[in-house]
Amino acid sequence: MTPEEYVEAVLDLVERIPPGRVMSYGGVADALAERSGRASARLVGSIMARHGGGVPWHRVVNAAGRLPPGHEREARARLRAERTPLRGDRVDITTAAWQPEE
Repeated sequence: MTPEEYVEAVLDLVERIPPGRVMSYGGVADALAERSGRASARLVGSIMARHGGGVPWHRVVNAAGRLPPGHEREARARLRAERTPLRGDRVDITTAAWQPEE
């Protein structure tokens, strides 16, 4: 998979996360690892920062449920509107985590 194809695969997967659910950066990387040969949460974060504006970027959080850095207020508002389970200033990752059925 080329770097451009990997970017598209990340964005396609994020697009499929249902409202009210989330994936971690590492979860996205793990879900694509077998097909892509890549397994980097940091790379997924970089892709989301550069190319994620057209997908539901607020549904990708860190492994502890922290919201995207610098966009916490907007992400929190979007997640609340989708009735995503929150716990304080984080997503309740154990309740809200989503995995693709592949």
